[in-house]
Amino acid sequence: METRNWVILVDQDDLEIGTAEKLMAHREGRLHRAFSIFIYNASGQMLLQQRAATKYHSGGLWSNACCSHPAPGSTLKADAHRRLQEEMGFTCPLTKAFAFTYRAAFENGLIEHEYDHVFLGRFDGTPQPDPDEVGAWKWMDVPDLYDDVRRHPERYTAWFRECLLRFAASLRLAEEAS
Repeated sequence: METRNWVILVDQDDLEIGTAEKLMAHREGRLHRAFSIFIYNASGQMLLQQRAATKYHSGGLWSNACCSHPAPGSTLKADAHRRLQEEMGFTCPLTKAFAFTYRAAFENGLIEHEYDHVFLGRFDGTPQPDPDEVGAWKWMDVPDLYDDVRRHPERYTAWFRECLLRFAASLRLAEEAS
């Protein structure tokens, strides 16, 4: 079985309950494990990728540097490094920041219902993305990014908007505590 086309099904506590073929899980809206990678440079800018127009959903939308699903039998961190290399042409140290669950339905009938593990990393080079995965990329100042997502949410993927809300809430809590 080619495991890259399969996802790990989980319960609300991220406990594995089985596997499913990736498109079937998205057609049925089954909760499955995923990861999102946020990359920053030394200037504090965030690396964004525009998903290739040919992606099975959210094609042409801007998102975080990399996102995918760990393969059955693999680990989150190993697959996060593997996919970052495959999609963006580099790897770097990654630290897990948090996890959250979200659900989003798309116009093509697919449903993302993911238990998403968010990783952070730093990279100061030039990405070499796979054109089958990435239509374009750019570094963006974080305040400008928050403003653009607020004004033009339709330009960004559903999970990316959810992650940014959680980052913003964390920053507000940290500022209030200091």
